[in-house]
Amino acid sequence: MFTARVLAGAPLALVILALSGCSSLWSCTDTTAERGEAGVRVQIEDASGRPLGVTAEVVDWRLEPHPQVPADGSQVHFHYRFDGAQEISGPAVDACAVDKERVALGCQTVYSSEAFGPDGDLTGDSWLTVEHPEQVVGVLLIPNDQSYDGRTCEQDIKDGGGPHPPEPASMGDQL
Repeated sequence: MFTARVLAGAPLALVILALSGCSSLWSCTDTTAERGEAGVRVQIEDASGRPLGVTAEVVDWRLEPHPQVPADGSQVHFHYRFDGAQEISGPAVDACAVDKERVALGCQTVYSSEAFGPDGDLTGDSWLTVEHPEQVVGVLLIPNDQSYDGRTCEQDIKDGGGPHPPEPASMGDQL
């Protein structure tokens, strides 16, 4: 009789463990998006590869000394635009100064929330520090949204996982 009661309660105990997150049956999977094709004008996509309806564009760039540190010599000063982004929270993309082989000489993430303008046409400017400014032939944007990277399975097996953006671009990356 005791054995029958234990066996009858076992499925309930397993359900409670599974719902509480204490079960080894919990499944969590992380995926990392492929880096999109860099360009002067890109359609921004989320970590699943879906377009966000926002375009980012390098409007212009030039080599010049940064006004706060002119002794450092020429740096890459570029202007960018986000079309279709929200002013407060929106996407972010990596911007990289590249050489003639499209190798990144310096990169940083630019955020649409740091740009200004009316009706979703947000503009801003930024600076890229590079070791050899004479090698710069352009500034490219990578279309992957870098504004949010959720928790990984390793960080939180119960609520983590899912798609993640690629690693941010860095010097030496082939774009």
